Amino acid sequence: MKPSTIKLFLITGDPKGLRTAQLSNWSGKSVAGPRSKLDELRKRDESKKPGVYMLVGKSNETDEDVIYIGETENIDGRLFQHLEKEFWNQAVYFVSKDENLTKSHTKYLENKLISEAKKSGRYKLDNTNSSGAKLPEEDRAEMDEFFENILRLAPIMGIEAFTSISGGKIKASQEQLFSTEIKEVRATGYVSESGFIVSAGSFAVKDLRPSCPEIVSRIRKDLIDKNILSEKGKHYEFLKNHEFNSPSLAAGVIHGGSANGRVAWKNSDGITLKEYEESTQKNREVNDAT
Repeated sequence: MKPSTIKLFLITGDPKGLRTAQLSNWSGKSVAGPRSKLDELRKRDESKKPGVYMLVGKSNETDEDVIYIGETENIDGRLFQHLEKEFWNQAVYFVSKDENLTKSHTKYLENKLISEAKKSGRYKLDNTNSSGAKLPEEDRAEMDEFFENILRLAPIMGIEAFTSISGGKIKASQEQLFSTEIKEVRATGYVSESGFIVSAGSFAVKDLRPSCPEIVSRIRKDLIDKNILSEKGKHYEFLKNHEFNSPSLAAGVIHGGSANGRVAWKNSDGITLKEYEESTQKNREVNDAT
């Protein structure tokens, strides 16, 4: 993605309250807010326009992130209709400031966003089907750019549903690749912007230590239930890439108990993650000084 300037406006001053976001030299605009502020979201002029929208929250059954992606000719009315959906607590919508989005445009964008969310695998989709729309070549190019700008703004508005971790898109250099070993078990992974990603094909011990923290036990059970961790012989295997909040949580799940991830993870030269990060920071300071 190219560098971008983002104008973020906190309408009430609360970073999790009503807010808008725009990119320089782009006709689109994003509006977001909590379910508790739905009246204010629907009163805004932007909500009277056609666009695409997302409803995000947590599943009551599994506690996993859930997203509904839709399109409409009138954001206001559609948000009201979705009050019957219990899971969502945040709404985000994207419209055009110059009134150039048609029904075909929004259906095209909806289809691309649903496909991207499926590919990512981060959130559970509350809706998985979209008819899409065929567009003339020039309109398709314009909407592809609109789509890319939605992907830029989505994380700013609190939605990580389109950042891929499971499909192998993220590539780490050998220098950034780390591994950890315990009881004939080996796992590899790398630092991500949101924590630490354990690579598909990594292994974890089967038995938890008696002193295993509750959070590690709960995360392991959740991964097994979702078939991300699958029993293979005497161990468990990661069937797809999985992102943890921290290197220590990742190492703990693999080791079956508490683990200091900054020490447990080492690169191909045997340098721990802690040493690697400290060395990287020192090198940056030296480079900045020169």
